[in-house]
Amino acid sequence: MYARSLGADGAELRPLEPWQAADFLAHLERGRAHINRHIAFGTNATDLPSARALLQTYAEKRASDSGSLHGLWLDGRLVGGLLFRTFDEQAGNCELGCWLEPAAVGRGLVTRGARVLIDWAVRERGIHRVEWLVSSENTASVRVAQRLGMRREGVLRESYPYRGVRHDMEVWSLLAPEWRLNDGGGEPAAVR
Repeated sequence: MYARSLGADGAELRPLEPWQAADFLAHLERGRAHINRHIAFGTNATDLPSARALLQTYAEKRASDSGSLHGLWLDGRLVGGLLFRTFDEQAGNCELGCWLEPAAVGRGLVTRGARVLIDWAVRERGIHRVEWLVSSENTASVRVAQRLGMRREGVLRESYPYRGVRHDMEVWSLLAPEWRLNDGGGEPAAVR
């Protein structure tokens, strides 16, 4: 499998697979309160079998070409990740998302990793539209969408019930022609 360097700081983008359940669970435990402030990602992964089951779900999505998980590693330690929550090559649409533990915040890992995945999706797979859905309260994730050159299309008011509160969700997107225009070329990212 691939391991893609994200810079001189030892950051890498790697696949996140069922055999890594112990690392994934340890990562979730370190960052659970931070990760789950805005999203429910990993809330049901509370032991090794449930962590493996979540990773297996995405391994099956990868096998069916409908989604995938990618870990963000810093000096050999899993500190966060990116996912194609949905991936539909035929329609040319995908949804990209992220999560990160507190120790890795502020290093640009999500932005750097997302650039690799967007480039691969657009250039290698022919994806036309990349979506990023984010709680309006998650300002860090909104800033990532902005740094990626995405446009805010609108707000789905009170559409996301989470922890007893209905949250507004912002829809951000990037189209392939915009990516190519703003990116200025370069080699496709090999991440499969």
